Amino acid sequence: MTTTTAGKKKPGKLKIKWVVSFIGCPRDMRQTVRGLGFRRMQQVLEVEDTPSIRGMIARVHHLVQIEG
Repeated sequence: MTTTTAGKKKPGKLKIKWVVSFIGCPRDMRQTVRGLGFRRMQQVLEVEDTPSIRGMIARVHHLVQIEG
């Protein structure tokens, strides 16, 4: 039995993109964006889909976008 994974997303992964600046946001939101691993705006990251990552995304949902 042969299966191909071409064009499929890896299970347990999320693609997130930082789209809005955190200027004017409280310090804890800035730390959350940095904690997700972002270094610059418009950066796309592929992170594990865990409850802790989902919680971080929920805190800054207005600054990031889930892709895919």
